[in-house]
Amino acid sequence: MSNPPTRPPSIRDVAGVAGVSPQTVSRVLNGHHSLRPATRDRVQAAIVQLGYHRNYAARSLSTGRTQIIGLVLFNTDSYARSTVVSSIEIAAAQLDHSVICAPISSMDDHAIETAVQGLVDRGADGIILAVPMIHSSPVVERIGTTTPIVTLDGSRTESSELLVIDQALVAELATQHLLDLGHETVWHLAGPQNWIEAYDRSEGWRTTLERAGKAAPPELQGDWSPAAGYKNGLIAARIPDLTAMFVSSDEMAFGLLRALHESGKRIPQDISIVSVDNIALAEFSYPSLTTVAQPFKTIGKLAVQRLLHRLDPARGELPPVALVPELIVRNSTGAPPAP
Repeated sequence: MSNPPTRPPSIRDVAGVAGVSPQTVSRVLNGHHSLRPATRDRVQAAIVQLGYHRNYAARSLSTGRTQIIGLVLFNTDSYARSTVVSSIEIAAAQLDHSVICAPISSMDDHAIETAVQGLVDRGADGIILAVPMIHSSPVVERIGTTTPIVTLDGSRTESSELLVIDQALVAELATQHLLDLGHETVWHLAGPQNWIEAYDRSEGWRTTLERAGKAAPPELQGDWSPAAGYKNGLIAARIPDLTAMFVSSDEMAFGLLRALHESGKRIPQDISIVSVDNIALAEFSYPSLTTVAQPFKTIGKLAVQRLLHRLDPARGELPPVALVPELIVRNSTGAPPAP
């Protein structure tokens, strides 16, 4: 007769080996910060010794939580956005949670509601909303009263928490850098104006010029893609007085650089370029891009932390939010050409 299978180790078994209460083991598993390091080490050693693994189905039944985070994001192949998504997934995994993504292709209320409600129906404990809404959504307001929501872009609502990088400051850093180099004015290649980041950068660029007593040239329009940068670069090369440009993303700047090079323009001797994001390729373009770095990895980590804190305030005090953009000066900017 075969031996009956032994039961897997439980939290009580781990507690017995570690010499602590089952509640303490649970707090270690849930990432609480108010434990002594020695206690946490004993519990983790007992977990390894016993080969303990969580039973998520049983845990969900007992706590009403699934350890699932829902992520609604606008469907784009932007390198910067993919970095944010990756940082969310890494941070969630480190805190023993998984992420379900729901991409949307439009920013209307129906699309947002369908995505958010679908994630809730699939058991998401809370939602991270990475949709660049200019106007607050009544759908988010309503669902946020029953399901915790953290918004990374977009407008604030009463029922959700907003984590945002000051995009007007991003534009100010870029524009002021070019003015400080001696350029008479700064042109701007904007992103799509239905994205709040693009809108805020345009406002910040315009305000910085006005504060310096400079006239704002006509704004060029792009869509975040290198192709849009290339198309606008061909236009920029034919504008005689254009010596400096603030481009709303690194990826558009890559296309712009190529078009200017093909048109016989030297960077930065003829035209200086500052862009936004500081993606990994920015340092290796030719010339290397001066750009405003955004803390994408930090914002993803903070979003997970703050969402889980809304689900369980007993996790401990949250670190302060510090989402400050930084100007990275490289070789694509310099003084304007001599008259």
